[in-house]
Amino acid sequence: MSNSADSPEGPVRRTLRPARVLTAAVFALAGLIFVTSANAAKGTNLRTDSSLLKLSDLIQQRSQKNAGLDGANASVRQDIDALAQRDSGHSEAESAELRGLERSAGTTKVSGKAVGVTLDDAPPNATANPGYPDPQPNDLVIHQQDLQAVVNALWQGGARGIQVMDQRLISTSAVRCVGNTLILQGRVYSPPYKVTAVGDPGKLKKALDDSKAIQNYKLYVKAYGLGWKVEEDRSVALPGYSGTVDLHYATPVK
Repeated sequence: MSNSADSPEGPVRRTLRPARVLTAAVFALAGLIFVTSANAAKGTNLRTDSSLLKLSDLIQQRSQKNAGLDGANASVRQDIDALAQRDSGHSEAESAELRGLERSAGTTKVSGKAVGVTLDDAPPNATANPGYPDPQPNDLVIHQQDLQAVVNALWQGGARGIQVMDQRLISTSAVRCVGNTLILQGRVYSPPYKVTAVGDPGKLKKALDDSKAIQNYKLYVKAYGLGWKVEEDRSVALPGYSGTVDLHYATPVK
């Protein structure tokens, strides 16, 4: 039985139009996606619930929780110190040695003349001053190396105690920046960043001026308007470190 579209020489092979091929491919791909999604979901909702906190909100929430825990820990530490002083059983020499160790560890209050350093990002609409190249995004924000340079210089200048934002630094403190935020001892801060050091103001300011890393930072202050302010305070009291002094480290999974 012949087909009306057949030629006298025999049946003609039909060719699929490109549009039909594309349509078939799209439907096949859609079917594959639906099957893959169903297998991956296993009956669960793949769409993130709108009630879940964003990562930034979660970080702020944990930071606030850590701040509350720090306050509670400080209160308990004060109670322990009071009990230890009342029933220490130490000789005067031993007590003096203990007080010296506490000062070195940064767990006791330190007061006196101080120098405060404030660092800040450049204004949102910052442009290069005449004679400088156009800024890149990294040129306009405070980096970990900038804060660390200030802390290092102040220690070099003989600081008896240093506080970053509202937290006292100790030997195990790590000044870390992630993106545009500072993470210090489990809490998160945004610029401007304030660093306060108790010590001889003249020596502290000279150490800041002599720091090569800070001199480099000041070039960006001049070029792009990064924030830099040094102030001298006649009387400052830095609280003792109140967080945990236990070391935390990773362990291999068994």
